[in-house]
Amino acid sequence: MSPMRRASLDVTTLCLLAGLAACNHGGQGVPHAEPNAATTARLEQSAPAEVPGQARAPDSDVTTLVPLPRLTYRTLFPGKDEAKEVAVAPFAIEAHAVTNGQFLAFVRAQPKWQRSAVPAVFAESGYLRHWRSDLELADDDADRPVVNVSWFAARAYAQWCGRRLPTLAEWEAIAGVGLRNLDARTEPDHNQHILDWYARPAGAALLPVASTPTNVLGVADLHGVVWEWVDDFNSALVTGESRGDSALERSMFCGSGALGAADPRDYAAFMRQAFRSGLRAAYVVGSLGFRCAADTPTR
Repeated sequence: MSPMRRASLDVTTLCLLAGLAACNHGGQGVPHAEPNAATTARLEQSAPAEVPGQARAPDSDVTTLVPLPRLTYRTLFPGKDEAKEVAVAPFAIEAHAVTNGQFLAFVRAQPKWQRSAVPAVFAESGYLRHWRSDLELADDDADRPVVNVSWFAARAYAQWCGRRLPTLAEWEAIAGVGLRNLDARTEPDHNQHILDWYARPAGAALLPVASTPTNVLGVADLHGVVWEWVDDFNSALVTGESRGDSALERSMFCGSGALGAADPRDYAAFMRQAFRSGLRAAYVVGSLGFRCAADTPTR
Protein backbone atom coordinates (compact mmCIF):
# COMPACT_ATOMS: atom_id res chain seq x y z
CA MET A 1 0.00 0.00 0.00
CA SER A 2 1.39 3.41 -0.94
CA PRO A 3 2.19 5.96 1.81
CA MET A 4 -0.43 8.36 0.39
CA ARG A 5 -3.12 5.65 0.36
CA ARG A 6 -2.21 4.70 3.92
CA ALA A 7 -2.48 8.38 4.94
CA SER A 8 -5.95 8.54 3.42
CA LEU A 9 -7.11 5.52 5.38
CA ASP A 10 -5.56 6.79 8.61
CA VAL A 11 -7.24 10.16 8.19
CA THR A 12 -10.55 8.43 7.48
CA THR A 13 -10.31 6.63 10.82
CA LEU A 14 -9.38 9.79 12.68
CA CYS A 15 -12.20 11.79 11.12
CA LEU A 16 -14.78 9.12 11.88
CA LEU A 17 -13.66 9.03 15.51
CA ALA A 18 -13.79 12.81 15.81
CA GLY A 19 -17.18 12.98 14.14
CA LEU A 20 -18.55 10.36 16.50
CA ALA A 21 -17.11 12.24 19.45
CA ALA A 22 -18.95 15.38 18.42
CA CYS A 23 -22.23 13.69 17.56
CA ASN A 24 -22.18 11.64 20.77
CA HIS A 25 -21.39 14.69 22.86
CA GLY A 26 -21.89 13.42 26.36
CA GLY A 27 -24.91 11.30 25.57
CA GLN A 28 -27.18 14.27 25.02
CA GLY A 29 -29.36 12.53 22.48
CA VAL A 30 -29.92 12.79 18.74
CA PRO A 31 -28.25 15.80 17.11
CA HIS A 32 -30.69 18.44 15.92
CA ALA A 33 -30.45 20.42 12.70
CA GLU A 34 -28.02 23.31 12.63
CA PRO A 35 -29.75 26.64 11.99
CA ASN A 36 -28.87 28.25 8.68
CA ALA A 37 -27.40 31.76 8.59
CA ALA A 38 -30.78 33.52 8.56
CA THR A 39 -32.11 31.42 11.43
CA THR A 40 -28.94 31.93 13.44
CA ALA A 41 -29.22 35.70 12.95
CA ARG A 42 -32.79 35.64 14.27
CA LEU A 43 -31.74 33.52 17.24
CA GLU A 44 -28.95 35.96 18.07
CA GLN A 45 -31.44 38.83 18.06
CA SER A 46 -33.64 36.98 20.54
CA ALA A 47 -30.80 35.76 22.77
CA PRO A 48 -30.96 36.64 26.47
CA ALA A 49 -30.31 40.36 26.73
CA GLU A 50 -27.62 41.97 28.84
CA VAL A 51 -28.68 43.55 32.10
CA PRO A 52 -28.57 47.38 31.86
CA GLY A 53 -25.62 48.85 33.68
CA GLN A 54 -23.66 45.58 33.55
CA ALA A 55 -22.84 45.50 29.85
CA ARG A 56 -19.08 45.16 30.21
CA ALA A 57 -16.86 42.89 32.25
CA PRO A 58 -14.57 44.52 34.82
CA ASP A 59 -10.94 44.53 33.74
CA SER A 60 -10.10 42.28 36.67
CA ASP A 61 -12.35 39.54 35.28
CA VAL A 62 -10.84 39.18 31.81
CA THR A 63 -7.72 37.45 30.53
CA THR A 64 -4.81 39.40 29.11
CA LEU A 65 -4.82 39.67 25.33
CA VAL A 66 -1.68 38.64 23.48
CA PRO A 67 -1.08 40.78 20.36
CA LEU A 68 -0.15 38.66 17.36
CA PRO A 69 1.65 39.53 14.14
CA ARG A 70 0.43 38.64 10.68
CA LEU A 71 0.23 34.85 10.56
CA THR A 72 -0.53 32.18 7.99
CA TYR A 73 -3.47 29.79 7.91
CA ARG A 74 -2.73 26.59 6.01
CA THR A 75 -6.00 25.43 4.46
CA LEU A 76 -6.74 21.71 4.58
CA PHE A 77 -8.38 21.48 1.15
CA PRO A 78 -7.33 24.30 -1.15
CA GLY A 79 -9.21 24.42 -4.43
CA LYS A 80 -7.51 24.00 -7.77
CA ASP A 81 -6.85 27.71 -8.15
CA GLU A 82 -6.66 28.55 -4.46
CA ALA A 83 -3.58 29.24 -2.38
CA LYS A 84 -2.55 26.61 0.14
CA GLU A 85 -1.68 29.34 2.64
CA VAL A 86 -3.80 32.37 3.52
CA ALA A 87 -2.51 35.44 5.33
CA VAL A 88 -4.29 36.25 8.61
CA ALA A 89 -4.22 39.91 9.60
CA PRO A 90 -2.74 40.86 12.99
CA PHE A 91 -5.17 40.37 15.87
CA ALA A 92 -5.06 39.61 19.58
CA ILE A 93 -6.12 36.50 21.47
CA GLU A 94 -6.46 35.67 25.14
CA ALA A 95 -3.44 33.99 26.68
CA HIS A 96 -5.52 31.03 27.87
CA ALA A 97 -9.06 29.68 27.76
CA VAL A 98 -11.86 31.28 29.76
CA THR A 99 -12.08 29.77 33.24
CA ASN A 100 -15.03 28.65 35.32
CA GLY A 101 -14.34 31.51 37.69
CA GLN A 102 -14.48 34.05 34.86
CA PHE A 103 -17.66 32.55 33.46
CA LEU A 104 -19.19 32.61 36.95
CA ALA A 105 -18.60 36.38 37.05
CA PHE A 106 -20.40 36.60 33.70
CA VAL A 107 -23.51 34.67 34.76
CA ARG A 108 -23.65 36.64 38.02
CA ALA A 109 -23.74 39.85 35.99
CA GLN A 110 -25.99 38.38 33.30
CA PRO A 111 -28.49 36.10 35.14
CA LYS A 112 -30.29 35.14 31.94
CA TRP A 113 -27.25 33.02 31.06
CA GLN A 114 -27.40 31.03 34.28
CA ARG A 115 -27.95 27.31 34.02
CA SER A 116 -31.56 27.31 35.17
CA ALA A 117 -32.55 30.32 33.06
CA VAL A 118 -31.01 29.92 29.64
CA PRO A 119 -33.54 28.88 26.95
CA ALA A 120 -33.02 25.41 25.46
CA VAL A 121 -32.61 26.85 21.98
CA PHE A 122 -29.39 28.56 23.12
CA ALA A 123 -27.92 25.71 25.20
CA GLU A 124 -28.99 22.12 25.58
CA SER A 125 -29.74 20.45 28.88
CA GLY A 126 -26.13 19.68 29.82
CA TYR A 127 -25.18 23.38 29.95
CA LEU A 128 -22.74 23.94 32.85
CA ARG A 129 -23.66 20.50 34.22
CA HIS A 130 -20.26 20.23 35.94
CA TRP A 131 -21.18 23.14 38.25
CA ARG A 132 -22.93 22.39 41.54
CA SER A 133 -25.62 24.97 40.89
CA ASP A 134 -26.29 28.18 39.01
CA LEU A 135 -23.69 30.07 41.04
CA GLU A 136 -21.61 27.38 42.72
CA LEU A 137 -18.57 25.72 41.21
CA ALA A 138 -17.17 22.32 42.03
CA ASP A 139 -14.10 22.25 44.28
CA ASP A 140 -10.89 23.51 42.63
CA ASP A 141 -12.67 24.35 39.38
CA ALA A 142 -12.27 28.13 39.42
CA ASP A 143 -9.00 28.04 37.47
CA ARG A 144 -9.96 25.22 35.14
CA PRO A 145 -11.34 26.06 31.69
CA VAL A 146 -15.09 26.39 31.53
CA VAL A 147 -16.67 23.65 29.40
CA ASN A 148 -20.23 22.52 28.73
CA VAL A 149 -20.95 25.93 27.23
CA SER A 150 -22.70 26.44 23.92
CA TRP A 151 -21.49 28.61 21.05
CA PHE A 152 -24.27 31.07 21.89
CA ALA A 153 -23.08 31.34 25.49
CA ALA A 154 -19.45 31.68 24.45
CA ARG A 155 -20.33 34.52 22.08
CA ALA A 156 -22.40 36.25 24.75
CA TYR A 157 -19.47 36.08 27.18
CA ALA A 158 -17.12 37.50 24.56
CA GLN A 159 -19.50 40.38 23.86
CA TRP A 160 -19.74 41.08 27.60
CA CYS A 161 -15.96 41.45 27.59
CA GLY A 162 -16.05 43.73 24.56
CA ARG A 163 -14.38 40.99 22.55
CA ARG A 164 -15.36 38.24 20.11
CA LEU A 165 -14.62 34.61 19.37
CA PRO A 166 -11.65 33.98 17.07
CA THR A 167 -12.37 32.90 13.53
CA LEU A 168 -11.39 29.44 12.38
CA ALA A 169 -8.54 30.90 10.30
CA GLU A 170 -7.25 32.91 13.27
CA TRP A 171 -7.40 29.98 15.67
CA GLU A 172 -5.75 27.57 13.26
CA ALA A 173 -3.07 30.13 12.42
CA ILE A 174 -2.01 30.57 16.04
CA ALA A 175 -2.40 26.83 16.65
CA GLY A 176 0.22 26.29 13.96
CA VAL A 177 2.82 28.24 15.93
CA GLY A 178 5.31 26.10 17.78
CA LEU A 179 6.99 26.31 21.16
CA ARG A 180 10.28 27.36 19.60
CA ASN A 181 9.44 28.52 16.07
CA LEU A 182 6.66 30.37 14.29
CA ASP A 183 6.12 27.30 12.11
CA ALA A 184 5.38 24.29 14.27
CA ARG A 185 6.05 21.99 11.33
CA THR A 186 9.75 22.50 12.01
CA GLU A 187 9.29 20.87 15.43
CA PRO A 188 9.05 17.08 14.95
CA ASP A 189 7.26 16.48 18.25
CA HIS A 190 4.50 19.09 17.74
CA ASN A 191 1.93 17.00 15.88
CA GLN A 192 2.58 13.88 17.93
CA HIS A 193 2.05 15.83 21.17
CA ILE A 194 -1.41 16.88 19.95
CA LEU A 195 -2.36 13.38 18.83
CA ASP A 196 -1.22 11.95 22.17
CA TRP A 197 -3.60 14.39 23.87
CA TYR A 198 -6.48 13.46 21.54
CA ALA A 199 -5.90 9.80 22.42
CA ARG A 200 -6.26 10.28 26.18
CA PRO A 201 -9.34 8.66 27.73
CA ALA A 202 -12.28 10.97 28.30
CA GLY A 203 -13.51 11.74 31.78
CA ALA A 204 -10.25 12.77 33.43
CA ALA A 205 -10.22 16.03 35.36
CA LEU A 206 -9.26 18.98 33.22
CA LEU A 207 -5.99 20.72 33.86
CA PRO A 208 -6.02 24.31 35.14
CA VAL A 209 -5.45 26.96 32.49
CA ALA A 210 -1.84 27.87 31.68
CA SER A 211 -0.80 24.28 32.45
CA THR A 212 0.99 23.80 29.15
CA PRO A 213 3.99 25.73 27.88
CA THR A 214 3.25 28.93 25.99
CA ASN A 215 4.13 28.98 22.34
CA VAL A 216 6.79 31.28 20.98
CA LEU A 217 4.26 34.15 20.81
CA GLY A 218 3.11 33.75 24.42
CA VAL A 219 -0.20 31.87 24.00
CA ALA A 220 -0.86 28.82 26.21
CA ASP A 221 -3.07 25.74 26.11
CA LEU A 222 -4.05 25.71 22.45
CA HIS A 223 -3.31 21.99 22.61
CA GLY A 224 -3.48 19.72 25.64
CA VAL A 225 -6.30 21.10 27.79
CA VAL A 226 -9.63 21.56 25.92
CA TRP A 227 -11.04 21.89 22.43
CA GLU A 228 -12.21 25.44 21.70
CA TRP A 229 -15.15 27.07 19.94
CA VAL A 230 -14.44 29.35 16.98
CA ASP A 231 -16.90 31.91 15.66
CA ASP A 232 -17.40 30.26 12.26
CA PHE A 233 -17.15 26.65 13.44
CA ASN A 234 -19.89 25.59 11.02
CA SER A 235 -18.42 27.21 7.91
CA ALA A 236 -17.58 23.78 6.46
CA LEU A 237 -20.99 22.20 6.97
CA VAL A 238 -22.52 20.54 3.94
CA THR A 239 -25.14 22.43 1.97
CA GLY A 240 -26.29 19.68 -0.42
CA GLU A 241 -27.95 16.33 -0.24
CA SER A 242 -25.20 13.95 -1.31
CA ARG A 243 -21.51 13.58 -1.88
CA GLY A 244 -22.08 14.07 -5.56
CA ASP A 245 -23.45 17.57 -5.02
CA SER A 246 -20.91 20.07 -6.32
CA ALA A 247 -21.89 22.45 -3.53
CA LEU A 248 -20.57 20.10 -0.85
CA GLU A 249 -17.46 21.07 1.07
CA ARG A 250 -14.91 18.33 0.39
CA SER A 251 -13.52 18.80 3.87
CA MET A 252 -16.68 17.21 5.28
CA PHE A 253 -15.50 13.92 3.78
CA CYS A 254 -11.95 14.37 4.92
CA GLY A 255 -10.90 10.75 4.64
CA SER A 256 -11.96 10.36 1.02
CA GLY A 257 -10.59 13.80 0.28
CA ALA A 258 -7.24 13.24 1.93
CA LEU A 259 -5.46 12.76 -1.38
CA GLY A 260 -6.37 16.36 -2.23
CA ALA A 261 -5.33 17.73 1.14
CA ALA A 262 -2.54 20.26 1.42
CA ASP A 263 -0.78 18.04 3.98
CA PRO A 264 -2.32 14.57 4.57
CA ARG A 265 0.08 14.07 7.50
CA ASP A 266 -1.52 16.87 9.54
CA TYR A 267 -3.83 14.46 11.35
CA ALA A 268 -4.47 16.89 14.22
CA ALA A 269 -5.99 19.44 11.82
CA PHE A 270 -8.20 16.72 10.30
CA MET A 271 -9.40 15.80 13.78
CA ARG A 272 -10.32 19.40 14.57
CA GLN A 273 -12.12 19.78 11.25
CA ALA A 274 -14.11 16.60 11.79
CA PHE A 275 -14.97 17.53 15.36
CA ARG A 276 -16.21 21.00 14.36
CA SER A 277 -18.24 19.56 11.52
CA GLY A 278 -20.26 17.51 14.00
CA LEU A 279 -21.08 20.42 16.31
CA ARG A 280 -24.25 22.48 16.56
CA ALA A 281 -24.52 25.95 18.07
CA ALA A 282 -26.50 24.80 21.12
CA TYR A 283 -24.33 21.75 21.85
CA VAL A 284 -22.36 21.50 25.07
CA VAL A 285 -19.38 19.18 25.41
CA GLY A 286 -17.37 18.30 28.50
CA SER A 287 -14.08 18.88 26.70
CA LEU A 288 -15.05 21.99 24.70
CA GLY A 289 -14.35 25.49 25.98
CA PHE A 290 -13.34 28.77 24.37
CA ARG A 291 -11.18 31.87 24.52
CA CYS A 292 -11.82 35.37 23.23
CA ALA A 293 -10.08 37.43 20.59
CA ALA A 294 -10.04 41.05 19.47
CA ASP A 295 -9.08 43.01 16.39
CA THR A 296 -6.66 45.05 18.49
CA PRO A 297 -5.55 44.62 22.11
CA THR A 298 -7.69 47.40 23.55
CA ARG A 299 -8.05 45.89 27.04
